[in-house]
Amino acid sequence: MSTNALPPAPGGGPATAAAEHEVLEARTGGGFWRDVFVRLRRSPVAWVGAAIVALFLLVAILAPWLAPYAETALPGAREVTPTNIPGPGEIPGFPLGLDRFGGDVLSKLIWGARASLLIGVISTAFGLVGGMLLGLLAGMFGGWVDTVVMRFVDILLSVPNLLLAVSIAAILGQSQLAIMIAIGASQVPIFARLLRASMLQQRSADYILSAQTLGLGRGTITMSHVLPNSLGPVIVQGTLTLATAVIDAAALSFLGLGGGGAATAEWGRMLTYAQNELAIAPWLAFFPGICIMITALGFTLLGESLREAMDPRTRAR
Repeated sequence: MSTNALPPAPGGGPATAAAEHEVLEARTGGGFWRDVFVRLRRSPVAWVGAAIVALFLLVAILAPWLAPYAETALPGAREVTPTNIPGPGEIPGFPLGLDRFGGDVLSKLIWGARASLLIGVISTAFGLVGGMLLGLLAGMFGGWVDTVVMRFVDILLSVPNLLLAVSIAAILGQSQLAIMIAIGASQVPIFARLLRASMLQQRSADYILSAQTLGLGRGTITMSHVLPNSLGPVIVQGTLTLATAVIDAAALSFLGLGGGGAATAEWGRMLTYAQNELAIAPWLAFFPGICIMITALGFTLLGESLREAMDPRTRAR
């Protein structure tokens, strides 16, 4: 996003320079985001994605009030036998049936939304903060700092994301915190490269030359102009990465790296214990699988709509 430099007023002094600086900030700020918001409101895809994400957030936040039973409760333990697991509608009070331990599937899905949201948001926050710090260092200083930082990022990128996450989670131990750190670490290179590339593009813009003419230092220019105007692609990627984080969390839990007991309510763990019961209770895998798919779809639709709204090629149409 480039902004034309402001021509200096005749006979301008410090007051004129300050006025030019204020107008420059106004032009590089609210107008762009206001336009993005208007374009999002006109996008049916954005509305669908936002509705799915909002439903997911509401279920996760209101889980203690929506779930019929507690997270680890086993109200139907007496109804389950080695050869029979009651399915949806077979027993009053359990609309989606029971799992192999006697837990209510509906309650587990609701509590699992909270676990998936927690893992997805915190792990993405880890990756976003770590990646932005590395990208900021590389984009701000350049030179040998840029070289060192990007070679470290290249090393991380040489390892597949899921393999890197599995390795870190295995080293840190079986816990939700380990999964959050593992997924976040695998996302750091993505955000670092994206922010660095965006900052390098902004550094050659006309409004940066104008700010330098006004006598602003490199730190002020970077933090007040370059960084704020470089965050757009990073925000879009963060939205898309939330979908990936939910899927990765389910994958790590499926591999047994999520910690918790057999009755822990988490979609990936529900898939883990459903694989041995597919012949007699296929719904145990279907319900958590469809929840993961719909949630990832919602974040993806919202992220893609945001990317299109911020793309100057589509905004010019």
